[in-house]
Amino acid sequence: MTRTSAVSRANLDLVEEYQRRWREDPESVDASWRNFFEGYDLGVSHSGPEAEAFANAPPPAQQVVKAVTRLVDAYREMGHNLADLDPLKLTPRRQTDEQLELGNFGLSETDLDREFYSKLGQNRHGTLREIIGVLRETYCRTIGVEFMHIRDLEIRRWLFERMEPVRNHPQFDIKQKRRIIYKLNEAELFETFLHKNFVGQKRFSLEGGEMLIPLLDGVIERSGSLGVQEIVIGMPHRGRLNVLANILHKPYGLIFSEFEGNMPETVAGDGDVKYHLGFSADHVTADKQTVHLTLTPNPSHLEAVDPVVEGRMRAKQRQAKDAQRKLGIPILIHGDAAFAGQGLVAETLNLSQLPGYRTGGTIHIVVNNQIGFTTAPIDARSTRYCTDVAKMIEAPIFHVNGEDPEAVVFVGELATDFRQQFGRDVVIDMVCYRRHGHNEGDEPGFTQPLMYDNIKNRISVREMYTEQLVTSGELSSKEAETIAETFADKLGQVLAEVKREGVEPRTISPGYSSGPWADLTPNFSFTPIETGVSYDVIKQITAVAAATPPGFTPNHKLVRIFQGRVKTVDERGSLDWAHAEALAFGSLLKEGTPVRLSGQDSRRGTFSQRHAVLIDQLTAQPWIPLNNLGDGQAQFCVYDSFLSEAAVLGFDYGYSLDEPNMLIMWEAQFGDFANGAQVIVDQFIASAESKWGRGSGIVMLLPHGYEGQGPEHSSARLERYLQLCAEENIQVCVPSTPAQYFHMLRRQVRRNFRKPLIVMTPKSLLRRKEAVSPVDQLVVGSFRDVLDDPTQPRAARRLILCSGKVYYDLAAKRAEAGKDKDVAIVRVEQLYPFPAEELKKTLLGYPEVRDWVWAQEESQNMGAWSFIAPRLEELMGFPFQYVGRDASASPATGSKLIHDREQNELVEAAVGAAVPHLVCATPVRALAAAGSREGAR
Repeated sequence: MTRTSAVSRANLDLVEEYQRRWREDPESVDASWRNFFEGYDLGVSHSGPEAEAFANAPPPAQQVVKAVTRLVDAYREMGHNLADLDPLKLTPRRQTDEQLELGNFGLSETDLDREFYSKLGQNRHGTLREIIGVLRETYCRTIGVEFMHIRDLEIRRWLFERMEPVRNHPQFDIKQKRRIIYKLNEAELFETFLHKNFVGQKRFSLEGGEMLIPLLDGVIERSGSLGVQEIVIGMPHRGRLNVLANILHKPYGLIFSEFEGNMPETVAGDGDVKYHLGFSADHVTADKQTVHLTLTPNPSHLEAVDPVVEGRMRAKQRQAKDAQRKLGIPILIHGDAAFAGQGLVAETLNLSQLPGYRTGGTIHIVVNNQIGFTTAPIDARSTRYCTDVAKMIEAPIFHVNGEDPEAVVFVGELATDFRQQFGRDVVIDMVCYRRHGHNEGDEPGFTQPLMYDNIKNRISVREMYTEQLVTSGELSSKEAETIAETFADKLGQVLAEVKREGVEPRTISPGYSSGPWADLTPNFSFTPIETGVSYDVIKQITAVAAATPPGFTPNHKLVRIFQGRVKTVDERGSLDWAHAEALAFGSLLKEGTPVRLSGQDSRRGTFSQRHAVLIDQLTAQPWIPLNNLGDGQAQFCVYDSFLSEAAVLGFDYGYSLDEPNMLIMWEAQFGDFANGAQVIVDQFIASAESKWGRGSGIVMLLPHGYEGQGPEHSSARLERYLQLCAEENIQVCVPSTPAQYFHMLRRQVRRNFRKPLIVMTPKSLLRRKEAVSPVDQLVVGSFRDVLDDPTQPRAARRLILCSGKVYYDLAAKRAEAGKDKDVAIVRVEQLYPFPAEELKKTLLGYPEVRDWVWAQEESQNMGAWSFIAPRLEELMGFPFQYVGRDASASPATGSKLIHDREQNELVEAAVGAAVPHLVCATPVRALAAAGSREGAR
């Protein structure tokens, strides 16, 4: 049966009787009939005698019913096309839409005064003219709504019932209206004060979009009343100072002090411009509820902060044991051009309902200035609305005219209620304008003369709303003037005090004074920390990881693998990389430290090595062995991410900002793929502590190694991470044994400081028979920044320094060439912070060396060579010889044959067996003074 939202009385005897009884006594109407008719408004199909009565009605009646149904749904779907959304009226508002004309539905003017049942009417019925009037009031004024793309009928019904009875027109009391005008005064007068007193300084003004402040205030106030305790905000630079001052309550004096050049002190001392900084504070709502607000620092890369905010909120929800995700809300503020243009927006939206990344819904606020820098919407997107990308997750989208203050706040409260009700993203598109250019020194008239001619002569939204309240008698002219003057005087007094006495700058630290960071320090240390675990623990973890619950059918190949691990431990033999990793995870879990690992195919492992989650071969049900180690253990969270690098790494980085006591890892499918997340690496991971004082313990696992798999499956671009190294900001490690990997992971959360850790993880070494470690190396010891040659040929005349997989190829070639006594091979396992003291001590243990070589698989312009060469020369007093591939534009050859030849030639050259022309080998300069052993020392 066709769904409908109104039933014609004409020629339907049963329906006519229903209507008559409904008017006389609605409660006397049979429940089945009442549910039937009300169900039409909800888009619900029915069966039974009611449906039969409708089906048996004369065709004209059926046609009218269907026509009215389609008309109502059409207004719900397309009414926004007629809404008054643009305060600038750049394009004439459409008064009619041919798709909403009566004739398109088989209706005519004669039907307008016919009466229909409808929940839209005041008395459950009304004429078609009245029904259309209600629909236009609801969907075609200063609020336009897109929600009919949502397939969930419950969500659509909830939205019908919230919007249509009140016609999308708020009924605020005088207290609420006064709060709006107070916040508008703060927003506008703050900007004009800065403009007047700090001439020529960039601030990325909010003028034209001042309603963002009352909107955020309304969302926060509503959130507090719904039990929300924490809000994390991400936003671009435009309007950030205003949000900091008037939403997060950052003292005006601190902001004015920053304009005076007195910037906050950071851990490293570099800092950032004032409109990129973050802040946090408690906000006490009007009904005395406390909501903690956090504004996340953000670079000029606009939407890069989006996944970071989501990760932070997920961590906070975990700490609050907020499984329902109701106590914390992420809010993301966007520009219209960025929301439509930046791919990270879509990637972040895609996170919203994924098990490993959902945060219970995000409130997205688009401050729609109708321009991006100098680019008009017609050149900025191929869609009508900048928010159309949000339809991919079926988010409701509220378009609202930024010069209707009450409508804006109403939409904010409705969006907050929706988020709490359904745990889904919701979008507010606040259409406004930008009063100045991109910054206050920019001339917008060069490119948008008509728009800015319009803007130049506009009064502000504060002035409009003040006039509205004065006209209605809800505010006197004198009171309006007093509100403005009082606030302006306050700002003047604060600035005078700053100029007279100054303001002590806030020291930005990674939060070490309180919370989960309280027991940590920002200072890096080379001091080793014992990270071994007992043999009994290793044995127990291995046994549990090999066991499955009754009735579970594991893959037979995995049974053999896990049984082999049990045997290895029982015999105290040597274990491989994946086994060592599982023991690192399991031991931390048993000690109460949670572990999070996410990335593409991370549960199984890209190279089919990890098998952290087992899948029943008959039912496809998952089993996570490491979550069954025993009572009191922490949780192992391992997720296969969606096919994104930037959003997922940004999310896990954000998680690490608020959860330093958890091992948090992001794994690239191949190390090369981290290129897609370079903004997160550059602007957050490498520099956040220096710019904003934000510490992180994020671990990036990047499979790296040359095995002839082509340009995109060889290099994790080690050189790029080394180029970012300074001020002990990150750690870059290339562990070459399972034991080293085990100790490295454990020390990451056992030291008293946190630094991001970049790890070149192996591919072929996962199964190379030489790349194993005795179980006993996991029982005692710690991670070693430098690995001496295990054979320790102290009389060697040639020493090769290297990192990673190439060590095994070098060792094999040395043995083949019979040079075990003549050549020493030393591995640098941590490239940064550079372990100069330990490395020099190791190198001086070879007093007979005359040939000092750095060998690498990567091309000369890649890998560690450019980074390490000057450090080695400074350390030893002479340059090392380079042996490796020639400089090249591409990371690796696409030919396995060529790769094998190159690899063989470079290891031959390194051990001194040959120096072929295909390998770059600079002349050996062993000593500054020819033959002088003392020079080497």
